[in-house]
Amino acid sequence: MQIALIGYGEVGRILAEDLRALGQDVAAYDVKLAGEAGNGLREHAAAQGVTLAASHADAVRGAELVVSAVTASQAVPVAAACAPAIRAGALFLDFNSASPGAKIRAAGLIEAAGGRYVEGAVMTSIPPYRIRVPLLLGGPHAADASPALEALGFAPKVASDRLGVASATKMCRSVMVKGLEAMVIESFTAARAYGVEDAVLASLKETFPGIDWEKQGAYFFQRVIEHGRRRSEEVREVAETVREIGLTPWSASGTAERQAWVADLADDGLFGSRGTAGFARSVDWRVEADRILAKVKPG
Repeated sequence: MQIALIGYGEVGRILAEDLRALGQDVAAYDVKLAGEAGNGLREHAAAQGVTLAASHADAVRGAELVVSAVTASQAVPVAAACAPAIRAGALFLDFNSASPGAKIRAAGLIEAAGGRYVEGAVMTSIPPYRIRVPLLLGGPHAADASPALEALGFAPKVASDRLGVASATKMCRSVMVKGLEAMVIESFTAARAYGVEDAVLASLKETFPGIDWEKQGAYFFQRVIEHGRRRSEEVREVAETVREIGLTPWSASGTAERQAWVADLADDGLFGSRGTAGFARSVDWRVEADRILAKVKPG
């Protein structure tokens, strides 16, 4: 099968590695190819035997399967950029964490151009599972796409033949998961400032004995420091999902702001340089909390 990956970030590269291991022909395009970050992407593509395209249209032209794995805000623009060149009958798997409304708009663009749009909702972190990450499919072509995706190593499950159901499941889950990340960073950093972190952790352990809060805290800090920009965009789509049903997304909106704030600090180098061993790799969340406090604490 000829496959096109739109987005060659962490997710795109993982998919490329696993698909190439099966001998699939893979082309990829990422807007970052034009910048300094493109050097690493080109090196990875060369090592994996992935063909890098010059544009969205160049990547998808002739592909039987297109996988869109970009930031949430780009889900609809990417569909618009791919639509003019998409092959008739090609599957367009939208991996993006976008709201049901955004998925429906993207589907309209692909379907009008003769492609077959399939909504995808990734239900947990991709790196541990790689291509086998739990994946909910939605839309009228989901049932037809599922066997083909499974043959490629994906782990799909059809959620509904209606667009929006799979993404709503993912988005509503993210209210909790991404919100918990933001709350842990805020709670643990404030507790550290007041010198009460041990008491707070002990209380949390008593209330939620099934969670290792030390380990979970370190993981949450690391993930937000490293991926806060992408997460903040996703949670803005989460907020839009809540807003689409008439509910004011106070929690999701606050989560998006906290995730973006941490991403800004990371971009400013507070946690070390990207790509070095010191960036977002501490096993103790206190190290990262102390860096934040040194930046924001008065006096």
